[in-house]
This record gives sequence, structure tokens and C-alpha cells, in this order.
Amino acid sequence: MFENLSEKLDLAFKSLKGEGKLTELNVANSIKEIRRALVAADVNYKIAKEFTDKVKDKALGTENVLASVKPGDLMVKIVQDEMTALMGGQAEGINIKGNPGVILVSGLQGSGKTTFSGKLAKYLKEKKSKKPLLVACDVYRPAAVDQLTVIAEQIGVPIYKESESKDPVSISKNAIAWARSNSHDVVIIDTAGRLSVDEEMMAEIEQVKKSVQPTETLFVVDSMTGQDAVNTAMVFNERLQFDGVVLTKLDGDTRGGAALSIRYSVGKPIKFVSSGEKMETLDVFHPDRMAQRILGMGDIVSFVERAQEQFDEKEAERLEKKIRKNKFDFNDFLGQLQQIRRMGDMRSLINMIPGMSKMTKDLDIDDKAFVRVEAIIQSMTPRERANPDLLNLSRKKRIASGSGRDLNEINMFIKQFDQMRKMLQMMSKGKGMDKFMQGMPNLPGKR
Repeated sequence: MFENLSEKLDLAFKSLKGEGKLTELNVANSIKEIRRALVAADVNYKIAKEFTDKVKDKALGTENVLASVKPGDLMVKIVQDEMTALMGGQAEGINIKGNPGVILVSGLQGSGKTTFSGKLAKYLKEKKSKKPLLVACDVYRPAAVDQLTVIAEQIGVPIYKESESKDPVSISKNAIAWARSNSHDVVIIDTAGRLSVDEEMMAEIEQVKKSVQPTETLFVVDSMTGQDAVNTAMVFNERLQFDGVVLTKLDGDTRGGAALSIRYSVGKPIKFVSSGEKMETLDVFHPDRMAQRILGMGDIVSFVERAQEQFDEKEAERLEKKIRKNKFDFNDFLGQLQQIRRMGDMRSLINMIPGMSKMTKDLDIDDKAFVRVEAIIQSMTPRERANPDLLNLSRKKRIASGSGRDLNEINMFIKQFDQMRKMLQMMSKGKGMDKFMQGMPNLPGKR
């Protein structure tokens, strides 16, 4: 995400390369390019101009900075600080206090409300030790209740739904009463998507809010819609006075306009960002981290946090012992792959690592490679997974047939697995990262 904006901002900073200090002339040239980059990213021109005017004033007030600070680096720091401020400055929490706390989820049709509701329930259950209840109040969209039911089963959270009633107000009030009597401390109400021009539907959600008095009202918006997302948020806020914004589909072709403009335009914080369909891919919105990502600096803090969520210290100790003895097998490898997959899609993970987005922008990073590897391993018998050296030609042919891959690919995967196993053993004995990287194999399907 944000690749085009990041590249254009990088060019604006590079225009200062070779300059001895920031001057009125070189700052003006750089500012012009930054403003163009923001407008191209679908940031409202008025916001882009006000933003760049602040950057310009700060840049021209740096005559007395240390000479060792390069002008380009100084401009990056100024832009980063102003961008962080533009998006709210700091992370905002969600209000779930109450008996129970009630979260009303609103937004346009197709914005990702139902998926977000599931992700939020999982987040509150696993990270906040809450006992959430999902409420199906989308009584208009075909299969909406079924979708939320599937998500609820997937994350292990109960769902409240009524087959007879078509009144969202009644369903919401009944759900809260049921939650209270069944010791649920948070209720998440998934409402129907509605257009801001649909007066009847807008009046309906106003009535739902008035009736249930939620502790938190969230507006879910598709970040790929850019400035349109900001305009829609403004209209919804006039009617609902929501408490915060959720940006979805950040893994898509996001130009950045919504993330940069919405706090300024609506006066309400972005509270969560979401990418993809996986229930694990929900993050608290941190303006400083988002500014770093937009500027191509990555977001190593979020990357480490995601990794720690999947990290099991006892499992790590067990694997280390097996690696030292060169006993690392396909079961271990499959477990590690599944941990990585739970962290999110590979492109978004790579973009969190400083410098990696530029290095890999032209690479075709194929998440389906993980699926192919899993199919190969799952086509092995338990004995074969635990003993990689058993794989002779006849066994490989059977695995190829079972996984739907050809024999050459099976041979390549086994060869690469063997190389990786040796490299891991070298690392465990202190042989060095450089040799590991030189011998690091590619997954099948990586191009």
C-alpha cells in the first residue's frame, strides 16, 4: 500500500541531495513536489496546501540546526512529524466500559463492516480478555446473517440473531438484554450498509443509536475510495456523531488520501486499520507508525508485535534442540509456515520491514506458494513428515499425485528443505547469518 505516494515523496526529498542546507529556493521546490504527491494520493488540495505550508515554515526555521544533519534527512523528519500530527498524533483507545459495553458498527455497503465486526470480536476476546457477543442486525442483505454466523464460529464467539424480527432496534435491545443475562461484557452490533443519501436507512441507524446508547460508535470505510471516503465520513458524522473511524482494505491499491485526510476533515480519530480477510489482520491505528510506512520507513514495531503474538517460547526451545541435532522435520516446517500465515499476507509483512518495500516492489510475492507447500506436506504420511530421509522416488510420485504438483516441483521442494535444514543447523552453531542468507531457499511458486 501507499507505494506511489512513498515513491513520489522520496523523489521530493532526493531533490535536496547535494544541498548544503535548506534554503528558501530548494525548500520551495521540494514543497511543490510534496504537495503534488499528496494531491495525486487523493488528499484534498486545501489539506495538502495547509500541510505543506506548515512543513515549509518549519523547514525555513532550521537555520541553526547542526551542519551534520543533511537537508534531505531533515525534511523527512519534518514531514514525518507533521504527517503524524495530521493523522491525530497518538493512538486512541476504544470505549468498552459498561454492563455491557456496546459497540455500534456503521458504514457504507461493501465497506467491510461484517468482517471488521468479527475481527474486533477476536481482538477483544484474545487481547483484552473480554467476552464479546456479535449481533446480526443486517436484516436486508442476503446471506449477511449467514456470513456473520460463519465468522462467529471461526473465531469462537457467540452470535445473537433473530429469524422472525426485521427490526434492527428491537434486535439490538433484545441482544443487549440477552448479553447482560449471559455475562457478556461487550456487544458488537453489525448493522446494514447504507448510502448517505438513503434518508430512511440513515434515520433507522440514528434510531438504533438512540435506543441502545452505545459506548462506542464506529464508522467503517473502505480506504481505497480515497477522498470519497472522507466525504462520506463527514455526512455520516453529521447524522451519527460517531466516535472513531476504521479503515479497511489497506492491503489494496491504497493511495493514502483517506488515512491522511479523515482526521483533519471529520475531527474524529482513526481507531483501527484492517487488511485482508484473515481475522488476525486488525491493528490499532498508530499515526506515527503509519507516517513511517507512508514515508517508506516500514513499521518494525507492528511487525514485532504481530510476531510476538504467534511466538511460543517453549516451542522455540523445542525447535532449537531439534535444529542443533539436525532433526528439524516437515511437521516443524509446516508449523512455522502456519505461524507466518497467521501474521498476515506476505506483501504487507514485508512492507513493515524498513527498506524492504523498495527492494521487493518489482517482485511477485505469491501467498499461494504457502498453500502449495502445505498441500505437499499434507500429502505425506505422518512417518514421512517426521523422517524426511525416507522420501524415495515412489514416495515422491505418490506425494506429487496427492498434492496436484509435478514430480520436479516435489524434488525441488525437498532439495530446498534439505538446504534450509543445513543452514539452520549452521546458524545454531554460530556459523553466521551471511552463509544462511546465501543458501536460503525459495518456496515453490516464488518468482
